[in-house]
Amino acid sequence: MAKLVFNQRAGYDYFLLDRYECGIVLSGAEVKSVRAGRASLQDSFVRVREGQAYLVNLYINPYNFADNKRYDPRRERKLLLHKKEIGDLAAMVGGKNTTIVALSMYDNRNSIKVEIAIGKGKKQFDKRAAIKKKDLDKKVRQEMGR
Repeated sequence: MAKLVFNQRAGYDYFLLDRYECGIVLSGAEVKSVRAGRASLQDSFVRVREGQAYLVNLYINPYNFADNKRYDPRRERKLLLHKKEIGDLAAMVGGKNTTIVALSMYDNRNSIKVEIAIGKGKKQFDKRAAIKKKDLDKKVRQEMGR
């Protein structure tokens, strides 16, 4: 289970609450491109619509050896979740200043999985506090190593 692509900004921009693992519907060329690490989860989020969950704004670079004439690298991709999980996600996001963000994509024995999480947006002072805490932890680790 090697992580192929991950979203570094998700933990910085959001308080991450509940995490879910789900499958994703991709074409064969997209799978090859993701396995090569040529995808980006930056600014991607999940939208629940008509009882289905879709990953929006996921960028998958076109695979070099495929026919890419009508390929849209930012198309919506369906996520494979149980009906109860989709209902839980829709209920948690319903107008409470929360969103569902994609954290990482990884290879799980011949299938690509996506890790998603409910994220509550951080304010600017929360981000500054997180940076300050990270710097302080780094200093403590350096002092302990000496």
